[in-house]
Formats: sequence, structure tokens, C-alpha cells
Amino acid sequence: MTTLQRRDGRRQLADLFEWAEGLPNLFTMPVTMRGVRIEEFTEEDKYVVRAELPGLDPAKDIKVEVANGMLTISATRQQEEHDGARSEFHYGALTRRVLLPDGADEQAVVAKYTAGILEVTVPLSAKAAEARSITIDHTD
Repeated sequence: MTTLQRRDGRRQLADLFEWAEGLPNLFTMPVTMRGVRIEEFTEEDKYVVRAELPGLDPAKDIKVEVANGMLTISATRQQEEHDGARSEFHYGALTRRVLLPDGADEQAVVAKYTAGILEVTVPLSAKAAEARSITIDHTD
């Protein structure tokens, strides 16, 4: 192999890594761009959903909606980094939907954001719909 062939091979390898550098890296990408990790549980008379959303401004970056028995958490992130002659721009959006349990009071949902954790609390009414047997009418 000649020096020219080695240099050309290294250039191709460098081009490959330069191309891959532009792709999203799931290990270094902020968690808010990969997806929302949540925990959900029922506690006494309320249903609680906690979502990891670090580094966001809840007033402008996070949206919580409730409709038709579904809780939707949406977030967007925009980040710019400037380092001398180089700058990078990261952005991403995500949405996570959770089915609310029976008896959820959609009109009394409360959300708070503390130390990168969004906590959504949904009161549960004692009159949750119970399963009942339905009589089937039969006609010939």
C-alpha cells in the first residue's frame, strides 16, 4: 500500500466520522430530546405522574393538557452553544401521553415543576365507574 493510498483511506475514514458527528448521539443528547422518563402511581385519592424534564423553563417549554381521559405532556428544548469560531444548535420536541384512571377529575388537575421534575396530580373521585353486566336483547 502506497502512502497516497493510506492517506486517501484515512481521509475517507475522517469523512465518515465527520458525517457521523452530525447525527444525533443518544448518549450525549440531553434527556429532554430523547424522551420523557416518567413514573406514575396512585396515592390515596389522587393519581400522580412525575416526569424528568431537567433544564427547561416550565412557563415556555412545557405544556400539560388533559382531554378525553388522556394526560399529554409536551416539551421543547432549544439550546445554542458558541465556542469561538464554532457554534452548535440543539433542538428537540417530545410528547408523552398517559391514559388517566377511571374516576379522574379532569377539571382539577394540578401541575408543579421543581428541580427538573414535573409533577402532575389528578384527583380521583370516589364514584369511579364500576363494571356492570349488560343484558343482551335477543330477537329472532
